[in-house]
Amino acid sequence: MPSVSPGADRANASSQLSGLDLTQVWKLTRGSGQRVAVIDTGVAPHSRLPHTAAGGDYVFTGDGTQDCDGHGTAVAGIISAAPDPHHADGFSGVAPGVNLISIRQSSTKFAAVADPSNSGFGDVTTMAKAVRTAADLGASVINISAVACIRTGSALDDRALGAALSYAVDVKDVVVVVAAGNTGAGQCPAQSAEATWDTVTVVVSPAWYDDYVLTVGSVNAHGEPSSFTLAGPWVDVAAPGEGVISLSSSGSGLVNSFGGPNHSSPLVGTSYASPVVSGLAALIRSRFPQLTARQVMQRIEATAHHPPRGWDPRVGAGVVDFLAAVSTDPPASPSPPAPRTPVPVAPPPLPAPANHRSRDAAFVGAAILGGVLAVMLATAALRARL
Repeated sequence: MPSVSPGADRANASSQLSGLDLTQVWKLTRGSGQRVAVIDTGVAPHSRLPHTAAGGDYVFTGDGTQDCDGHGTAVAGIISAAPDPHHADGFSGVAPGVNLISIRQSSTKFAAVADPSNSGFGDVTTMAKAVRTAADLGASVINISAVACIRTGSALDDRALGAALSYAVDVKDVVVVVAAGNTGAGQCPAQSAEATWDTVTVVVSPAWYDDYVLTVGSVNAHGEPSSFTLAGPWVDVAAPGEGVISLSSSGSGLVNSFGGPNHSSPLVGTSYASPVVSGLAALIRSRFPQLTARQVMQRIEATAHHPPRGWDPRVGAGVVDFLAAVSTDPPASPSPPAPRTPVPVAPPPLPAPANHRSRDAAFVGAAILGGVLAVMLATAALRARL
């Protein structure tokens, strides 16, 4: 098991989620009736995740409810942790009414135990299988907080993942929310904040399947793009990904960092921004069940706080707004325009008749002169013949 720092204190227990108006949002919906699949390092049993179903294991022979890394349990806690019944810490996930499906698709800790030179289990092929499994198990939302990033020109055969995402969205009507990726040591290479589809130097899967997924970047407590969030033309929205506190995979407490007693790293990253938006998607689907998966994604983008310059490669359409996204029922079809009474318009006055007397007199004089000249010419011609 990883060594997890239990340093989350009560005063900061809801720091990542404190600006989301959750108290007001929960008056409208808590996400009941929704199933959110967490494709991650597994979700460990926890007293505050009482409705977690085993969805499968692509790492070992488990059922998805083992978490050697702690990452998947932290992600799950952000989505749907129940409030502490004793009100001791004030922490709760964004959609405490949802049910979870845990699928273990990757692990760095498990591989290191068996082979220290191994960087971990999990790739785009197992991710594709996990996506199809989650869709077939009835998930209405899928959260993927893992990325595969490569430099442009490198080979990455993730066609099976693309097909799985298409199946989930277009066949099973699932909202798929994914992390944008982080830059830094051992993570994705940095990329220009002005990157476009034509100028990207780093591509990220599954985020680059932009037609099927809602990709989430990270912002800090002030709503500014996090220094580590990976820019890209596939980024759709952003959510808080710093100051994270969530559930521990060992015991029943909270965590705000991973590592040993002498060295620990705070929980930060787009990995923890993505489940914020997955929870929001579940809230919307619970409140507006008539909306399709694509309509839910569009609603999240449309109600976000748009950046001053418009869409931005780091935060997409902007930071999500929970209350705006769940408070107003969108019309099924645009309202017809209000009838208008035509206003009669008077025709312009006719112009006064023009005075042509001078012109007519000139024409008559010219005609008379022309006649006289013709007679004179005819007379001259007759004399010449004689």
